Amino acid sequence: MCSGITQHRQEVNGVNIFYEKAGSGSHTLLLLPGAIGSTRTDFSPQLQGLNREKFTVIAWDPRGYGQSRPPNRDYPPKFFDRDAKDAADLMKAIGFNKYSLLGWSDGAITALLIAARFPTVVNKMVVWGGNAYVTETDLKMFEATRDISRWSERMRAPMVAMYGEEHFQHIWNIWLDAIIWYYEENDGDICTKELDNITCPTLIVHGQKDAMVPQFHPDFIHEKIKGSRLINWPDGKHNIHLRFAEKFNKLAEDFLSE
Repeated sequence: MCSGITQHRQEVNGVNIFYEKAGSGSHTLLLLPGAIGSTRTDFSPQLQGLNREKFTVIAWDPRGYGQSRPPNRDYPPKFFDRDAKDAADLMKAIGFNKYSLLGWSDGAITALLIAARFPTVVNKMVVWGGNAYVTETDLKMFEATRDISRWSERMRAPMVAMYGEEHFQHIWNIWLDAIIWYYEENDGDICTKELDNITCPTLIVHGQKDAMVPQFHPDFIHEKIKGSRLINWPDGKHNIHLRFAEKFNKLAEDFLSE
């Protein structure tokens, strides 16, 4: 990583959690990665590019992901609840009692749960690529990604570098099975009821070419979170913060600085 980004570990709920830190600003941000993601695979442009005088940026590897191993990842029922508690407990353990959330994909779901369940610690929230429930349409799209050999090299290579091919395929298989659990055993619900409890200023960003998240998902989140703002990004796919990093960072900074 580039200079100015420091690496740390913190014991949280029995797991040695890895996180990275950049900047020393008065406004603290927690970056929450996507499925099987990590600071290194998911947020390098934000750690490097967000204003370090305005913000203190924390990016974490959830348990079993990236460098927060061992243990290897598992997926108990309602695993997002555990990730939300781990993230909130991490921030408390390292001394941050008020912060904003930037959550992508699975990290968006984790951010929504943190904002709903720990409202006193959340300043503002930016989420993109997430969903509050799972439909049959979603499952068909997810299943189409099961064979990692069919992923584009650009998306596959960072995960193979992090996990090795065999473990990458394994962890992706069990993630898919865990999402199927929500559909089959929990009526598809991930966090729909919690959205009513979110009171922090919220920006929802949606890439309108996102092959993983149809438009009805950000529309639903926007409808349920009172006072939230939705920005549709016409040329954006699932990874808008990586593909359009500079523009995305400015959008986030402007919202967080309002």
